[in-house]
Amino acid sequence: MEDKTQSLEQAINEHIQSGDSVVMGACLEPMIPFAAAHELVRQEKKDLELIAPISDILIDMLIGAGSVRKLTAAWAGNVSAGLGHNYRRSVEQEIPFRIEVEDHSNFSIGLALLAGAMGVPFLPSRSLLGTDILNSNKTMKTEEYEGEKLVYIPALRPDVTVLGVQRADKQGNAHLWGNIGVAQDAAMASKKVILLAEEIVDGEVIESDPNRVLFPGFKTTAVVHCPAFAHPSPVQGYYQRDHDFFHSYHKETKTREGFLSWLDKYVTGVKSHEQYLEKVGNDRIAALKIKNERFAAPVNYAAE
Repeated sequence: MEDKTQSLEQAINEHIQSGDSVVMGACLEPMIPFAAAHELVRQEKKDLELIAPISDILIDMLIGAGSVRKLTAAWAGNVSAGLGHNYRRSVEQEIPFRIEVEDHSNFSIGLALLAGAMGVPFLPSRSLLGTDILNSNKTMKTEEYEGEKLVYIPALRPDVTVLGVQRADKQGNAHLWGNIGVAQDAAMASKKVILLAEEIVDGEVIESDPNRVLFPGFKTTAVVHCPAFAHPSPVQGYYQRDHDFFHSYHKETKTREGFLSWLDKYVTGVKSHEQYLEKVGNDRIAALKIKNERFAAPVNYAAE
């Protein structure tokens, strides 16, 4: 079996190119792959199309760093503080430049990725009828089918999806639990999938609970062992959300100069994810670790 493990630097360098469309943050609030976003900035990847329902400050940071050409998303900002300052500066003041925005709702972007996963050109919906999204997103068409008005939502087929998971084996089979959001559809719709895993485990561990496997290992392009990859967002069973970090980011990035100082401190001024964690503080990361246990009830997969 092929060993797909790579370092974070290798995976980003080899599998994400400038100009690619990339899904980041498919699980909504938790499991956001911040470590991969930081590495994209350090490697100076440009002209990216970011695709996400919600990726908290990851989108805002990449916009401010000049990495984003287009945003296909439902929302861009800081969930606990408001709209992202870099996003506003880009759209309102063209700083560092104006990005293209393709507007979606959380539901419609999920349908677009599901259509991509299914291999169909679009999926119909009633949910956007009467909304302004149909004015801002011209890729969606309103058609009638047997007298009923429907919105046709075009499929999204990203170049790469970056997903965080709790554990994976070296062949790219993985367990993800908690709020999975649109992770499964994003992975199945994409040409490549990069996994950031808290733990690398033997294949027998993954095989022991097949219902937690969202997609087959052959869809996975690279597996990265990257503990605390999601900081400051949470990982179910491993880390809590670092609320103070989000609020500090919002305050420090209110001006362009403040954002550039933040970026130098936490991203461009360090050489790796490990150095980022040291900058944040090992004691701070340790304090965020989940200390309690709440296990699911065991299941019996026996067939005879």
